[in-house]
Amino acid sequence: MAKLSTQRRAQQQRDDLTGEHAVGDAGQMVLACLFAATWIADTFFFKYTTFLNRYVSPVVRVPLGAILLVLSGYLAGTGMSIVFGEKREKPGVIRKGVFNVVRHPIYLSEILLYLGLLMLSISLAAAAVWVIAIGFLHYISLYEERLLLARFGEEYEQYMREVPMWIPRLGKR
Repeated sequence: MAKLSTQRRAQQQRDDLTGEHAVGDAGQMVLACLFAATWIADTFFFKYTTFLNRYVSPVVRVPLGAILLVLSGYLAGTGMSIVFGEKREKPGVIRKGVFNVVRHPIYLSEILLYLGLLMLSISLAAAAVWVIAIGFLHYISLYEERLLLARFGEEYEQYMREVPMWIPRLGKR
């Protein structure tokens, strides 16, 4: 809790950051704990909704899960570094690195983290929490985009036209 309030104070002191939804951090924390508890309980103890693991070979699940977890770590680390690693003298729309591929790489990393764990052990109960988390992340992303549109106007509208929200475009832009 102290870390969150310290981060929030630092964010409030930086005029190059636009802001986030008031319950964004708390909601993500609650959903992360709920997902972890559900996935661990179902995978290792109760095994109520893990029957699909019998039909999808670990030879497929484990490498796919590992790839998704590595990609998640890359998106989170790179995205956080770009946003919080340095103060920008002139506030503007961030278009470098992973932000030139998708508009919400940090939230996408959270979605891919959960999916990677689901690939390691398919739990339908945890998958239900994952779907709820996707809905929540989409909701707070839309809220933050309204803030960015209000602050940067046409510059952010252009960014929205050129860079997809969640799924990278294949091929030329």
